[in-house]
Amino acid sequence: MVKDKTAEEISQLWKQYFATRETICAVIPGGKFDLMWNRAQNCPTFLYALPREEGYEFFVGQWSGVELHFTSLINIQTVGETAPSQLILYHYPELQKDKDIVLMTAEMDSKFLGVYEAQCLANQAQLFYVTDCEKTFGLVQTFNHSPANFKHTSVIEELERCGLGTSLGTAKLSLRPQNN
Repeated sequence: MVKDKTAEEISQLWKQYFATRETICAVIPGGKFDLMWNRAQNCPTFLYALPREEGYEFFVGQWSGVELHFTSLINIQTVGETAPSQLILYHYPELQKDKDIVLMTAEMDSKFLGVYEAQCLANQAQLFYVTDCEKTFGLVQTFNHSPANFKHTSVIEELERCGLGTSLGTAKLSLRPQNN
């Protein structure tokens, strides 16, 4: 069905399909996905800071194949390693070779996260894994390879430097799902 479509047409169809659903989606350029995927192989886990009305809530993101699972740190501390994922980003690389795109969508537990919060975490995955800034990706490397040297406040500082550190209550306009 999509083999005769261009990457732009597929992107439009993908976004249109998910536009009325309570989830997020994206169409990722193949090169960006390759960079994210290659970095995730060496650094499969990271600590993300989700802005809340008063401060931040931390989430652990863990790559499993082409899925990125997010679980709140408090759930991991309470339940342990069996804590369920509250957000899963599913990446579909089947069109990458022919169309140079990777489709992404998400499954989220609406008791814990809304669409804006899911979009914020997805944006952070891109920020930390697809960056050209050595310092930004260096936080991911430190978390995975030198955890004793990792400071959670560095994540917050980076989010604030990039303008993603505002509380979601006051940033809904800037964090509106872009579906791209």
